[in-house]
Amino acid sequence: MTAALIVAAGTGSRAGGDLPKQFQSLAGKPMLAHSAAAFAAHPGISEVVVAIAPGQEALARAAIGDVRWVIGGATRRESVANGLAVVGSARVLVHDAARPFVPDAVIGRVLAALDGAPGATPVLAVADTLARGDAVLGDTVGRNELWRVQTPQGFDTAMLRRAHAAWDPREEATDDAQMVRRLGEAVAMVQGDPMLDKVTHPEDFAGAEARLRSEWRSATGFDVHRLETGEELWLGGVLVPHDKGLSGHSDADVVLHALTDALLGTIAAGDIGTHFPPSDPQWKGAASHHFLTHAAALIAARGGEVSFVDLTLICEEPKIGPHRAAMQARIAALLGLAAERVSIKATTTERLGFTGRGEGIACQASATVRLPGGMR
Repeated sequence: MTAALIVAAGTGSRAGGDLPKQFQSLAGKPMLAHSAAAFAAHPGISEVVVAIAPGQEALARAAIGDVRWVIGGATRRESVANGLAVVGSARVLVHDAARPFVPDAVIGRVLAALDGAPGATPVLAVADTLARGDAVLGDTVGRNELWRVQTPQGFDTAMLRRAHAAWDPREEATDDAQMVRRLGEAVAMVQGDPMLDKVTHPEDFAGAEARLRSEWRSATGFDVHRLETGEELWLGGVLVPHDKGLSGHSDADVVLHALTDALLGTIAAGDIGTHFPPSDPQWKGAASHHFLTHAAALIAARGGEVSFVDLTLICEEPKIGPHRAAMQARIAALLGLAAERVSIKATTTERLGFTGRGEGIACQASATVRLPGGMR
């Protein structure tokens, strides 16, 4: 069970306007409503709690309806602590209301990271040159180990409560990850998303509206491999028991190969052979999940996000039904998606052709991704 705690108790004075920024209209509804809806819709989130300032009850009710809310404190840290007091789930994601657009994939990546770490946060690499200076430019600062830290940040709830209890109230914390690190606990980093940029100043509202005008792209992939005795049968990242396996330069996972090509197609980045040529001996026998995550990383590097994938296996044997859930879970984990965003189907060719004769297995794939509106 995982709760989402949205911190929305600020005054938002830097954003201007008659209302605190979290209640100002963005893309046709209050800013707070966007993140509240994103968490409420995610299958991995069991409850949503919002920390608001005193006197904002009517605004909160109009923005988020019957979503549970608590009164926050004078600082962000105090607001989180008040929210933690009512959270009933074993894990919690803490999110800033000033980041209205929460990609489903980022929530999934944070939740997955919490399976192996007590804390997790989305981050983005720093692309700009960094330098010290006052009125005059000073020395540059290396950026190889610098990251932009975003929310939602995920934690074991009991551990986060301990971190808050141990924190010196004379010192303010800008996020909860640093409080957890102060306890000596590890905070894992996962890929963030430009959609999570904060809305702070009046001009940021226009930028946030522009981010909503994302470009959606779809592409397809297709692959075939021969069935041979003595080979392992890998399908969708899962080892399937069978008397034959697929033959190829790598592990010949026809599902992941077709899906890799579909993902590469969404950014016009060639095909799997362009990035992993079969003539290169380093890929002999390689696990195909490396190919898939490479394609997904290329999309993420362009500020994009995989939204949905659909796969159809074409074979007479083995029966795919008993292995569908495992394949779905494995692909979802590799792409940081909720399992419901991975569709796996199977069909036969009524004993016609090479698949009908049991000589091989084919797979066709399609992928839908979201890219920033400015990308062409």
